[in-house]
Amino acid sequence: MTLSSKLSDPRLFRQYAYVDGKWTHGEGGREEAVFDPATGEALGHIPWLEAHQITAAVDAAEAAFVHWRALRADERCERLLAWYDLLQAHREDLATLMTLEQGKPLPDARGEVEYGASFVRWFAEEGKRTFGETIPSHIPNAALGTIKEPVGIAALITPWNFPLAMITRKAAAAMAAGCTVIVKPAGETPFSALALAELAERAGIPAGVFNVVLGEPAEVSKILCAEDRVKALSFTGSTRVGRLLLEQCANTVKRVSLELGGNAPFIVGPDMDPKEAAFAAVAAKFQTAGQDCLAADRILVHESIHDEFVEHFAERMAALTVGNGLESEIDLGPLIHRQAVEKAAAIVDDAISKGATLVAGDQSQAPGENFFMPVLLTDVTHDMKIWHEESFAPVAGITAYADDDQVIEMANDTEYGLAAYIYTHDIRRIWKIMRALEFGMVSVNSVKMTGPPVPFGGVKHSGLGREGGVTGIDEYLETKYYCLGALGSVSGS
Repeated sequence: MTLSSKLSDPRLFRQYAYVDGKWTHGEGGREEAVFDPATGEALGHIPWLEAHQITAAVDAAEAAFVHWRALRADERCERLLAWYDLLQAHREDLATLMTLEQGKPLPDARGEVEYGASFVRWFAEEGKRTFGETIPSHIPNAALGTIKEPVGIAALITPWNFPLAMITRKAAAAMAAGCTVIVKPAGETPFSALALAELAERAGIPAGVFNVVLGEPAEVSKILCAEDRVKALSFTGSTRVGRLLLEQCANTVKRVSLELGGNAPFIVGPDMDPKEAAFAAVAAKFQTAGQDCLAADRILVHESIHDEFVEHFAERMAALTVGNGLESEIDLGPLIHRQAVEKAAAIVDDAISKGATLVAGDQSQAPGENFFMPVLLTDVTHDMKIWHEESFAPVAGITAYADDDQVIEMANDTEYGLAAYIYTHDIRRIWKIMRALEFGMVSVNSVKMTGPPVPFGGVKHSGLGREGGVTGIDEYLETKYYCLGALGSVSGS
C-alpha cells in the first residue's frame, strides 16, 4: 500500500521541491529515500536540488517580496487565515503523514497539527499589530517616530522531531511581517513541509512567498547563508550545527535566530507528593519518545522523597506502551533512525560504567530495530554523558539533592539554557529557584508550557531570539526611524 493511498486527499503527498509556485524535480538525478522509522519501509523519494535551483528559489522569493510586502497587513492576514482553515480541515491526513515519516503516535501527531496551525492563526492576527512609535521630539519643528518593515527573504531550516509546527511557527511569523520564505525541512521528514506548501497554494498565498527546497543539508545551508539577498535565517536543531550556521551568516550580517539544544532539569521539592511529581516527570521526559528539546533530561529530587519518587516513576514508566504510532494505545513510537538508537545505548552504557543503577529498561523487548525501550537510571552523577549531553531519547536519569542552593547549582551545571521545570508548592522556593535558574523558560507545576502566546527560546548555548508570542514577529522586522522636519526649519523659521 502506497503512502498516498492512506490519505483522504492523495495530493497532499508530494515528492518534489516547491519553488515559485511550481513542483520541481532535481536536475542532477540525485534523490533521497524517506523511510518509515517504525517499519523501515521506504515511503517515497525526494529530489536533491542543484545549487542553481536553490538560487532560483532565492530569485523567486526576491521577486515575490516586492508584491507580498506591499499588501496591507489585513490582506496578508486573510491569506494566512485561509491557510489555517485548510490545515484544520486536513488535520487527519497531515497527522498520518507525520506519523509515517516521523514515527510519533497518531494522537501526538494530531496534537502537533493543531499546535502548528495555532501559530498561523496567531501571527495572522499579530501581523496587524506591528505598530511603530511616536517619539516626543527634541528637534524644533520636527516629528519623530518609527515604523516596522519586513527584513526581506527569510531562510528557515527546520528539524525532524516537529516537522510541521517548527515550520509554521517560523513561516507564519515571517509571512505575517511581509517577508517571503525559503524552507529547508529535515531530509527525514520532508513530506509534512511539502503538504504545507500544497495547502498554502490552495489558500491563495502567491507563488514565491512560500518555497520548499530539498537537498544535502550542508550544501543548501551554505548557499542560503552566503546569499546576501537572504536577510534572515532561523534554525531549530543542534547547538553544533547552530554554531556553524552562525559563523556562515557572519559575512552577510544576517538577522539570525537559533533554537538549539536543551538539557532541562526537573526539580522536585521536598513538599511535593512523590507520586504526583513522578507522573509529571514521566510526561515531561517521554514526550515524543524523548526526542524533544523540552524533555526533562536531569530529574533532581529532594533526598527526603527520592526513593518513593523512584518507585512511582518506575511504575508509571512501566505502563507506557511502545510501538508503531499508527496503532492504537501507543505512548512511544520509534526513534528517528538506527543512529539515534545507538546513541541512546551508548549514553546508558556510559552511565552504568560510571556507577549509575539501571532500574528499568530491557531492550530485548523493543518491537523493532529503531525502537528504544524507556530507561530509568538512578545515582546519576556529573561525570556521565547523560548529565551533560542532550540524549534525545527515552532515557531518564534521577539524582538526589540536599537543599535549594545545591539543586540550583546542579541545574545550572550545563552549557544549555532552554527550559526547566520546578515542582513544589512553597512560593518562597518557587521564587528563589525560578529567578536563579539560567534558562529562558521555567515551568512551575506544569508539564505543558508552550503555545502561540509564549516567547519560546533559550539562553547560553540554547540559542538566540524568541519564537511565538508578541516578540516572535520581531525576528522578521526592522525598525525604521524617521524625522519629519517642517519646511523652513533649516533657517529656523
